[in-house]
Amino acid sequence: MGMLDGKVALITGGSRGQGRAHAITCAKEGADVIIIDTLDQIESVAYPMAQQADFDETVRQVEDLDRRIVSVVGDVRKQADLDRAVSEGIASLGRIDILIANAGIFSLAPAHELTDEQWDDMIAVNLTGVWKSAKAVLPHMMEQGGGSIVITSSINGIEPGANYAHYCSSKFGVVGLMKTLALEYANHGIRVNSVHPGAILTPMTSWQGAWDMMSGKPAGEGTEDDMLEAGYHFHALKGNGFLSPQRIADAALYLNSDLASAVTGVTLPVDAGHLLIPGVNASPVRA
Repeated sequence: MGMLDGKVALITGGSRGQGRAHAITCAKEGADVIIIDTLDQIESVAYPMAQQADFDETVRQVEDLDRRIVSVVGDVRKQADLDRAVSEGIASLGRIDILIANAGIFSLAPAHELTDEQWDDMIAVNLTGVWKSAKAVLPHMMEQGGGSIVITSSINGIEPGANYAHYCSSKFGVVGLMKTLALEYANHGIRVNSVHPGAILTPMTSWQGAWDMMSGKPAGEGTEDDMLEAGYHFHALKGNGFLSPQRIADAALYLNSDLASAVTGVTLPVDAGHLLIPGVNASPVRA
């Protein structure tokens, strides 16, 4: 018996990273899966985005678990793509019980140097894309009499971070969206919660800009090993550097399962104690 037997989960950004972990975890727990992800490179994003091989690997792993999967190439910035994923998923799998709004991007620049394109792309994917994803599934969940939505925010949806004002704004924004959706749709039996990852090792977090940021080294001098070592300083809990995407999938599994049947409107940090660490000013300006 799985925790999600008989259910169907739609996962945005589902072809790799945290999205793949969600897809495989849902399948292991008895759910069929719909994934949607884009194959187009967003120009303001410095790291490579998903490839067809990423889709193919996620499909393979889900099917190896003897679960059904519908994979859709689409962009969460486009309502028509999300509506198509929902309609194709329902046509093949009969229903949608769970939405994991996971798709997200990351980029870096001081606030006064951010381009309009960087800001607009970030908000469009990380915030507007979540709203559009929810909009695509809510009518079906209402008709069905219930459902569960888990939104991927971030520790930076709870605390700020220097040089990514646009990212923090998007991740704080989805918390307001989550709480409002939880309130609006509670009478329909739809639960809505957010999960807040700490430092998670995925393609989005492991690239030159992230290596430099986490290591504190000048641009172009950080390495992945530097970043991985810095992860132990980011987290408080013994033995926890950069975390596996599985840790986030485990949290979402709980929120989507009957164990959380009375849980809605909550923010769940999965940060190995990061938020417990007292802050200091590492670069004080005295005059």
